[in-house]
Amino acid sequence: MDEQAPVGPPTPPLRDSRAVLERITIRLSARHSRAYSRETVSRYVDECAELLSARARVGKHLPVLVERFADQRLGALARGMGLSPKPVPEVLFVCTENAGRSQLAAALLRHEAGGAVRVLSAGSEPGADIAPVVRQLLAEDGLDVDGEFPKPLTPEVVTTADIVVTLGCGDACPIRAGRRYLDWDLPDLSGLDIESARAVRDGLRVRVDHLAQELLDPGSSDQGPGRGSGSASIRSA
Repeated sequence: MDEQAPVGPPTPPLRDSRAVLERITIRLSARHSRAYSRETVSRYVDECAELLSARARVGKHLPVLVERFADQRLGALARGMGLSPKPVPEVLFVCTENAGRSQLAAALLRHEAGGAVRVLSAGSEPGADIAPVVRQLLAEDGLDVDGEFPKPLTPEVVTTADIVVTLGCGDACPIRAGRRYLDWDLPDLSGLDIESARAVRDGLRVRVDHLAQELLDPGSSDQGPGRGSGSASIRSA
């Protein structure tokens, strides 16, 4: 659970500055010193900066996002390789932009399962920001996105996930042995009126509730109505 704790104070905006990335590398090297060399951490920081900088409208908070993204990837890689403990099951939600359905589903599962499940999300072609309708739908339930942002799909988060839930991203998610893959066929939120968007949220909530019940109480997994209709496994590796 340590990846969710703050990793340091916000840094200034990235302006092609090696000094900013170096400060991020120093902080994350200290945090992940048991698993990685400083050179490895620096490589991940540079790559995360490049991936996020390529997206439009990232804005002044880019250094903070680079640090969070690199921290998440390093933590996921360490858990996937057995270099750090993995105390709870992990679920990865993937959609195209990581701005709509995957963010909404992730927020619902975080709320439902609390710290008993680690929840990640990513996009095959990530957008610039979380869709306003997602924030509205969550706010109606007294929830928010907890500082999340659209992130590219990378191998580390797939490797560490026990369950990968795809929502309209086709075959973009790579197959990894030992993972369970689910496909939740729900409409894209883009362009929907608010009532239709609420229906998508409610459909996600049903599926998330069934998944949370299965993960938190494995003995009940064969009795939940979501096994066949709401959360069908599309492939296993």
